[in-house]
Amino acid sequence: MIFDRDHLARYTSGDAALEAELFGLLRDQTQRCVAAMEAAADPDAWKAAAHTLKGAARGVGAFALGEACQRAEEAPQAAWPVAVIEVRRAADAAVAEIETILSR
Repeated sequence: MIFDRDHLARYTSGDAALEAELFGLLRDQTQRCVAAMEAAADPDAWKAAAHTLKGAARGVGAFALGEACQRAEEAPQAAWPVAVIEVRRAADAAVAEIETILSR
């Protein structure tokens, strides 16, 4: 499961328009944060991008993406290339699921 819809529903009371807005915000945040992680030259920039995306993902119930971001946030700099691949994969899966949900 990519999204915990029950988690999201607790915050949106099942409001489809609000869910769509939150999904759109996550989609945009995903693009910005992954790009920032790819461009990060120092630990502060890396951790800020990973942490920001982690919070956004967990907020809407995208826990797999949140966990990938948690691991990335804690990764040593030598592991960043692998960590960003993992985050991108989780982000791509989340965005694909967002598109599926929004097309219904």
